Amino acid sequence: MKQYLKLDEWKIIEDKFHPEFNEITESIFSLGNGRMGQRGSFEETYTGKTLQGNYVAGVYYPDKTRVGWWKNGYPEYFAKVLNAANWNGLEITIDGEIVDLHTSTINSFYRELNMKEGFILRQCDISLASGKSITIESIRLNSMADDESGVISYQIIPLNFSATISVKAFVDGDIKNKDSNYDEKFWDEVKVGAKDHTSFVWSKTKKTGFEVFTGQKIELAVNGQKQSLAAKTETKEKYCSLTYLVPTAQDEKLSITKFAVNLSSENHPASALESRGIDYLNRIFAKGFDTIKKEQAEAWETKWAINDVVIKGDVSAQQGIRFNIFQLNQTYTGADDRLNIGPKGFTGEKYGGSTYWDTEAYCIPFYLATAPQNVSKNLLIYRWKQLDRAIENAGKLGFNQGAALYPMVTMNGEECHNEWEITFEEIHRNGAIAFAIKDYVDYTNDRKHLVDYGWEVLIGISRFWAQRVNWSENQQKYVMLGVTGPNEYENNVNNNWYTNYFAVWCLKYTLAVLQEIKSNYPETAQDKLAKTNFKNEEIAQFEHIIQNMYFPRDEQKGIFLQQDGFLDKVIAPVDAIPAGQRPINQNWSWDRILRSCYIKQADVLQGMYFFETDFSKEEIERNYNFYEPLTVHESSLSPCVHNILAAKLGKEDKSYEFYTRAARLDLDDYNNDTEDGCHITSMAGTWMSIVKGFGGMMLVNDQLSFNPFLPSQWEEYAFKINFRSNQLAIRILKKGIEIANLSANPITLKVKGSSYTIPGESTQVI
Repeated sequence: MKQYLKLDEWKIIEDKFHPEFNEITESIFSLGNGRMGQRGSFEETYTGKTLQGNYVAGVYYPDKTRVGWWKNGYPEYFAKVLNAANWNGLEITIDGEIVDLHTSTINSFYRELNMKEGFILRQCDISLASGKSITIESIRLNSMADDESGVISYQIIPLNFSATISVKAFVDGDIKNKDSNYDEKFWDEVKVGAKDHTSFVWSKTKKTGFEVFTGQKIELAVNGQKQSLAAKTETKEKYCSLTYLVPTAQDEKLSITKFAVNLSSENHPASALESRGIDYLNRIFAKGFDTIKKEQAEAWETKWAINDVVIKGDVSAQQGIRFNIFQLNQTYTGADDRLNIGPKGFTGEKYGGSTYWDTEAYCIPFYLATAPQNVSKNLLIYRWKQLDRAIENAGKLGFNQGAALYPMVTMNGEECHNEWEITFEEIHRNGAIAFAIKDYVDYTNDRKHLVDYGWEVLIGISRFWAQRVNWSENQQKYVMLGVTGPNEYENNVNNNWYTNYFAVWCLKYTLAVLQEIKSNYPETAQDKLAKTNFKNEEIAQFEHIIQNMYFPRDEQKGIFLQQDGFLDKVIAPVDAIPAGQRPINQNWSWDRILRSCYIKQADVLQGMYFFETDFSKEEIERNYNFYEPLTVHESSLSPCVHNILAAKLGKEDKSYEFYTRAARLDLDDYNNDTEDGCHITSMAGTWMSIVKGFGGMMLVNDQLSFNPFLPSQWEEYAFKINFRSNQLAIRILKKGIEIANLSANPITLKVKGSSYTIPGESTQVI
């Protein structure tokens, strides 16, 4: 772990520059607003280790797949969100010396990510090689109010000299992705321009043809007095700059305010990008920095009022959960059903910024409870819109009759993952998408979603499962061969219990939905059944599989087996692995990992988390006690599931241990990979660790229930929940549980097994 960041309830603070950790800090200090985002790199020149990353939501490139051995069915490309034009660039030159913290003496340094108001602040005093000393102060934000824009306030104070300071403000579109498979650049120039105090780079992606207008407008002041200096303009391929020569006396403050926009052809006609971009720049310029910053604070105040989690008595835990919630809100706002949530959000390039099953399994519960209903609904519509591609994906693997296999990795619905054990075998992702439909419908009571959207997705998924299983004469059961479960440290296994169980559940749920839509929406249902070419004989087929699926189990231990033959392995707890060999994915050969008993993340336990009410507490405990000691938690998705199950089993200390790991995974760089970007989708699991784990929140028989406990390390904690027409504020105190119904309607819920009706706009202490 790396614990160089200071603890604070509302801020992430680095009070001394750590160049060895700079790319980690850049990931952590990333900014976003749902439409665009960027890593927390410096504005001015920095020649040390850095990744300048700027990303525009929905804009991607099909990077040609790079594999050592091509197999039939491999996707031709891996879709990647592109590193777009760098709009925050400044080059500061003083008497021929370029300001660069890497080559300067740093006398003091402070930077913070202000999560309460949504900006990065930096203050530092440095000495150049010439002995000239300056103070730099900067604030940067990506506006939540104008979500295609950002702004920088950058100030320089000469401490021991007077000089004419050269300020070059630039937009650089001649960049490439760090993760480019063949070191290619993915952008072509459409146009560059510079005039007066405004310049822009207009770029177009190769192959996919997305166009992005990135523009800047500059304002200068000295000691608060605006300067009317002319700019020297420069344009070259995919680059534009505005250079100012500003006479500045010792101790005077030179202020540079940079207003910037990123307009995409996803949201504007390509032919209008330039005119709209210039208009957008002029509009935010007219607002001014102070107004934009005030609007940003107000937007974040609104968000925090809904989804803040308050912890008393543990600053580390408080900082951790707020950081996770902050990054989730920066990444996805739910405003556009064409967008989804990449595992790294706007913080880095690993995983290509594509959509994984993480969204359905981890993120939707967070947005269901903390955001307006349309936010989670749009995540489901995203998949519904891509159903045709899911059917195509299944067809490429030999399935037919409308069977749908949703991709493991995608931008447009087409599978683009290039590892066979994932692309072809990790098919459990289909189950998570079906489960998210049920989760959404049950939580919101938007039952009509089933006939409008859900049925088509569910029947496609169920047809896939019906064709993916085969009848075993030996077992006299249906089996599922050659799969990879959630535990990716096992490939090409037979009868992964989790996958088999999910397949059966999907078939059951699809049949239940069939009956519901026939009963409640008969006319619409007939149209939908005809559209999906549904045949009544499919009912019998599904029911036969449901009644005759094989599930591996060890009767002596009373556990479900992760897959056939799991107990043939040498079973030894994770504690037996020498500390110097952890994480094993960075120290062991893949062959050794595959032959070991060690589990990357919850697998059997993932199923028991999803379908908790299907199992007795004793069953869950036996499986937990067997599998948790074998789990290395080398996936960010693992700790939260174990936290929730441990909480339900009364293992409070263990539950808290998992929460700490989940909440501070990136802040403390647990897995030595934060420099690649933050683990955005697993951050929703951190929220679940508190609300579903410590808070014990469940929805059972159409009623919310809570079975909370207070970790011994905390004095109290509190969170809010949106549930249908109600908003609840829950506080867990040492003296009891305080539930405030903030809405007008009464609500009945269960707390520790007993029912309580709380009138509207009232508070009850239990």
